[in-house]
Amino acid sequence: MPGKLWQSWRRLWRLRHLKEAYRPLLSEDDGALVSIDCETSSLKVKEAEILSIAAVRIEGNRLRTSDAFYTLIKPQRALDHENIRVHGLRPRDFDAGLPLEEALEKFLRFTGGRTLLGYYLQYDIAVLNKHLKPILGAALPNHEVEVSGHYYDWRFADYPDGYIDLSWETIIKNLHIPALPRHDAMNDAITVGMMYLALQARGHSESPALAPVSSSSVSDKPPETGSALPPPPPPPPSRLGQGDFE
Repeated sequence: MPGKLWQSWRRLWRLRHLKEAYRPLLSEDDGALVSIDCETSSLKVKEAEILSIAAVRIEGNRLRTSDAFYTLIKPQRALDHENIRVHGLRPRDFDAGLPLEEALEKFLRFTGGRTLLGYYLQYDIAVLNKHLKPILGAALPNHEVEVSGHYYDWRFADYPDGYIDLSWETIIKNLHIPALPRHDAMNDAITVGMMYLALQARGHSESPALAPVSSSSVSDKPPETGSALPPPPPPPPSRLGQGDFE
């Protein structure tokens, strides 16, 4: 994940190149953080259709699950058996889904220009940008916070010569947070928010340490990454394709 200075420059450049209609919306940033997750039909960005999107706003010291965004999106192609097995979504579940462009418009109005938080966020952003660039005129200008990078920093401080497992299950176990059912966009977005708080509560942020994590509390601003570290090892194959981030 790029550093904050580079992200700030990138944000200004992208805002300048946005279509005028979207510039005011994506310029808005009230300091809140938004944990996002997309469930898709493929691990390869070029082939992936977005099946669902979730976003949960983090304000003050709370994860605002009562004020969250979630939608199913009608796929353009029939889902194969593997997708149905992984996501638990049957064709009839998408009857109430939104067309892709309408879902993306609602997602943008929920997130605005706030910082986006995720687990291997690079994939979600790449899939979103594939569809949003033609609409916006540029890629999303939002700052990004990668929760696995902050977890890596935390573990590296105690085990500088050890292997650091960045798998979803290991992070949940070591941070002592509830394990919600996976491959559900809302559950995953909530879990990432709890991961973020757990790390900030352990002092892995420039802001003061918070109380121990619970399922209803979270930090109010994205943390700063510490000193430059080598990039984390490749993500679990269940989350990403083979570097397909074009």
